Amino acid sequence: MEQWGKIAIVLTLFGFLKDFRPSDPFVVQFLNGSWHNISAEQINQQVFPVGTYSYGIQLVITFLITDYFRYKPLIILSGVAGIGYWALFVGTKSLVWLQVAEVFYGTYKSADVAFWSYIYARVDKSCYQKITSYTKSASQLGKFAGAVGAQILLFYGLVDYLDLNYVSLAVQLCTTSIAVFLPSAPKSIYFNRSATSIPSEKYHARNDSSSPPTVGDEAIAKLSAMELLWFHAKSAYSNFTVLRFSIWYAVASCIYYQTVLYVQVLWKTISGTATTKVVHWNGAVEAVLTISSAVITFCAGFVPAKMLHVPYALAGLSCISFMQGGILLISGLTGNLWVAYGAHICYSILHAFTITLLCSEIAGNICRDSFGLVFGINAMIGSVLQCLLTVVMVNCSTIKGQFVVYAGVSGGMGVLFSVFLMVELRKWWKIVFYMVKARLSPRKKVVLDGNKNHQLA
Repeated sequence: MEQWGKIAIVLTLFGFLKDFRPSDPFVVQFLNGSWHNISAEQINQQVFPVGTYSYGIQLVITFLITDYFRYKPLIILSGVAGIGYWALFVGTKSLVWLQVAEVFYGTYKSADVAFWSYIYARVDKSCYQKITSYTKSASQLGKFAGAVGAQILLFYGLVDYLDLNYVSLAVQLCTTSIAVFLPSAPKSIYFNRSATSIPSEKYHARNDSSSPPTVGDEAIAKLSAMELLWFHAKSAYSNFTVLRFSIWYAVASCIYYQTVLYVQVLWKTISGTATTKVVHWNGAVEAVLTISSAVITFCAGFVPAKMLHVPYALAGLSCISFMQGGILLISGLTGNLWVAYGAHICYSILHAFTITLLCSEIAGNICRDSFGLVFGINAMIGSVLQCLLTVVMVNCSTIKGQFVVYAGVSGGMGVLFSVFLMVELRKWWKIVFYMVKARLSPRKKVVLDGNKNHQLA
């Protein structure tokens, strides 16, 4: 088998196991049950916020050191943090230690960025599309298998919530063992560049009239790591299209991860029951959501390219923001658990569809070697916004009030992109107006007299 095939199999297996966590859909039920007996209010205000703060702070650090350490050590660190998180979850009943577990969870999630950068460091650029498809599909399949397996086992009473956490712990032990034997990345983009491998892709801006500056291969080769970081960031964000799309990406990601984090608390509050003997359908919802997101993400590849360009993209982002705001408002106001389930599925599918198209458009306006940097910066801004939103909301509102606020933020994004759209249309109409005016205005004829003096008739 070719070296490429071996690497693809290992990375695909790792991607599947990494996201095979059957305990994820039932975290609140586990904490709220007899094993910990923590109220939904305590989970909302004292447990989950620690994970949010930990993730936001550590993402900044891991984002900066991942490239320097060439990815693999951070992948191992993520696995070790996952082991620590689930070990504390199943081994302690103290609220303080559960908060420590959330710190480990922040490390686990923030270091996850290393894997998605590592896969590109181990394969040739001609295989980027294939390896992305394989690993992303394996990740989605892992989530789906974990959710379906957990729901079926719980439905038939074969396991309880504690058992699911033991399974997640065992899987983390497996993934960490695999991570130790992953081949090291020979180089990285910024701090460990080879002298002969130089970024050589020209920047292009499909949707913006002002293209960022270009620099030749020889000039790039002479840049230090920090200078190259700055050059890539400046080149990307000086493109107004990238800047606008990045604003939506960061804010939408912030709201999405907040809803994913707290939606189980919302469902628990709506259900109005604290007993763990009732089988909740969180796993089924996660399974439907995962497979639907996979299908809609696949379908996103068939959206006509013209519809992704300005101003159509701005109109689409505005409409989708308003739709998501409406769905989140329904989630915050409804007293029906099934309506809340359906609203979460619809919201998440919309997010998956939009973020897929948005990523492709951002990537289409920057050079390939700056993909990790730009998306890392966007994710980092989103995590900082999460921390700020958590600080403001957790102690000042009920869980339903939080979702109403999330709806308001989404609606605000709809308003902002409506303004962007109007500004863009104003420029377009100006161009159309001057073109029509130029066509309709009478052309002046030039008359030559005998002395060859040019006169306008």
